[in-house]
Amino acid sequence: MSDTTHATLQLAGKQYALPVFIGTEGETAFDITRLREQSGAITFDEGYGNTGSCASTVTYIEGEKGILRYRGYPIEQLAEYSHFVETAYLVIYGELPTRGQRAKFSDLLTENAPIHERMVYLFESYPRDAHPMALLGAMVNALACYYPHLATNTHYGDTDNFDEAAATLISKVRTITAMAYRMSRGLPVIYPKRSLKYCENFLHMMFSDPYEHYQCPEVVSRALNLILLLHADHEQNCSTATVRMVASSGANLFASAASGVCALWGPFHGGANQAVIEMLQTIHDDGDDGSRFIASAKQGKCRLMGFGHRIYRNYDPRAKIIGKACEELLRTLGVQDPLLDIARRLEQAALSDNYFVERKLYPNVDFYSGIMMRAIGIPMNMFTVMFAIGRMPGWVAHWREVAAAGRPRIYRPRQIYTGCSCREYLPVEKRG
Repeated sequence: MSDTTHATLQLAGKQYALPVFIGTEGETAFDITRLREQSGAITFDEGYGNTGSCASTVTYIEGEKGILRYRGYPIEQLAEYSHFVETAYLVIYGELPTRGQRAKFSDLLTENAPIHERMVYLFESYPRDAHPMALLGAMVNALACYYPHLATNTHYGDTDNFDEAAATLISKVRTITAMAYRMSRGLPVIYPKRSLKYCENFLHMMFSDPYEHYQCPEVVSRALNLILLLHADHEQNCSTATVRMVASSGANLFASAASGVCALWGPFHGGANQAVIEMLQTIHDDGDDGSRFIASAKQGKCRLMGFGHRIYRNYDPRAKIIGKACEELLRTLGVQDPLLDIARRLEQAALSDNYFVERKLYPNVDFYSGIMMRAIGIPMNMFTVMFAIGRMPGWVAHWREVAAAGRPRIYRPRQIYTGCSCREYLPVEKRG
């Protein structure tokens, strides 16, 4: 960012100069860091919808134009030419890896795939029907217990071992997820194989049996790579902002990432693709082809899930990419999914109906990702966990930005108090 000029705020007859910063892509921000100190006033922005909480070099989004870039690279190019592991390296370290860097990073992921054997017993102590996100949050946090040299809770100490910690987290999250899936079904745990790539290894741990290894079709591994890549980062969303806030306290990478898992678990954040499947299933069960549901949505009687986005005021660029991939996946696998037919009708109706066009309710990435995961064989209660696997590189990158500041300013928002004014304590016998 560059300091270009000042804006003037007039309050109670006094004027205050606010530095104006211009970002790389022309974004403008007023720096109010000293506003309360100078004027006694603060700004109010419920939900942080218009507040820049940090300066970051990781991801750029211009919602009005449907632009998403990781470290300057358009998401369309990464989706076509890259894969999840390479993109994870880019998001974390800021540059596309050389051949040697990519090999070293892949080796680190392979070496760190197994979890500590004692963690298997920890898994067994949880109820069989525990929600996968509850397990994931607990297990990610527990990594600090089993790998304490990576979780010193001192930024200078944790950054010294950052490469190993990052690889440990990104690699083990898929092992934890696969174990949660298998234990919930009473199936034996399948250990990772050194010979398999990232996504193929995850699917192996999910779907292999001791007597029969899962043969991963290329179209399936390609689809999973794409899903994870498209979710690798998305600027200051709820979970990423949570990770940065926890990191600002000096918390280690595992604790910070676990807080991101907890934030993502909320249905308004990570549960959107599950809500899409539930909506499509309801339409199907009602014997509707989507027409009646569209009419009801326009009347405000129901909500069209998977359409519109808080940031994008244009077509979500990820949705264009994943929509085509979804068609290819189901066609290649020979899957006849009635929910996909309904999804197509909803999309076409929304894109051609002035009601939705005027409100800029375009399909977002969640609209098709659930259908793809359903076709791969991933159960609906694990959709949000898959989101967490994909988002892990972004959380790691943002933790690193905070930690790299040395002793960062701890995040501590202000508030506008609207409760009771000062009042006297009354003994219990005098209370009405």
